[in-house]
Amino acid sequence: MNLNPQTYATLYGPARPAPRNSRGETAVGLLAAVLWILTLSSLGWLTFLVGMVAVWGLADGMSWPEVRGLVLPYALTVVGAAAVLTALAFAPGIRRLNPLTRLLLTGALAFPVPTGLAVWTWVQVG
Repeated sequence: MNLNPQTYATLYGPARPAPRNSRGETAVGLLAAVLWILTLSSLGWLTFLVGMVAVWGLADGMSWPEVRGLVLPYALTVVGAAAVLTALAFAPGIRRLNPLTRLLLTGALAFPVPTGLAVWTWVQVG
């Protein structure tokens, strides 16, 4: 709801923008970006790995239901995790946070599992 600036000035005095802490916002934004880049790159690696296993399985003679049994749980897990993070980001208490802080919070919650799995698969493969 936007008020007419003149009405706002009459009721509350002249409008003054809130002071901004640009150093803190920059640090939070950079940390959120790093967390999300690592999370999404780990998720990309896992998706590539599951896709290659599916393609190799089909090439080796596996039937489509067997391959679907491999790929479907992975896809449902990714979609479910995205739905949970989205629901959390729009929860009433979290929604009131600064958008960069909200990204940092959801990134910190999303980061450990795919990154840990990606590192584990990389160590096991290599």
